[in-house]
Amino acid sequence: MDRAIAVAGPELPGEPTLPEAVQVPWSVIPDYHCFGCSPHNPTGLRLAFTPHQDGLQARFRLGREFESYPGVVHGGLIGVICDEVMGNLIVLARNYPAFTVSQRTRFITPLLVDHEYTCVATLSDQAPDRPIQAAAEILDGDGAVCATSTAAYQRFALDDVRHQLTLGDDEVALLSDALSAANTFSTNGVHS
Repeated sequence: MDRAIAVAGPELPGEPTLPEAVQVPWSVIPDYHCFGCSPHNPTGLRLAFTPHQDGLQARFRLGREFESYPGVVHGGLIGVICDEVMGNLIVLARNYPAFTVSQRTRFITPLLVDHEYTCVATLSDQAPDRPIQAAAEILDGDGAVCATSTAAYQRFALDDVRHQLTLGDDEVALLSDALSAANTFSTNGVHS
């Protein structure tokens, strides 16, 4: 069975070495099952994130189980990947989680099954108490833009949405500690 392959490092011949994968705060929960980034979700994408000079990136290659038309990746998954990279950039750069409130994705060329792509997310400057604005591009192996996405996110406090999450008290405490840890990621991709 084909699976999505998240690539973080020099696994492909002739490719430049990428920085080491960034650990997301959710990883403090031993079996978190995020469809986008969890290594524990057998049906998920298992994306790994690395710093990018403008924000955050994830390299990926999707197999036929993510196909729409023969040989073409389903467009809905492209939106999921962009949302995942943008959302995790917010968490890593700002140290708080945020829900997606709107997203718009533009498809420039079809993404092909079993081809490697990179999703790069960036954050925009914003006024306090306004939704957070983010953008993402999906690039092919030659650096050509295949899809773009923009989204707005609303910050939330774990305690305010506790009733909507399936986390135990110990997991909320772990995640709260991870989110309030010193900021080690900046939006220019450089660790501080």
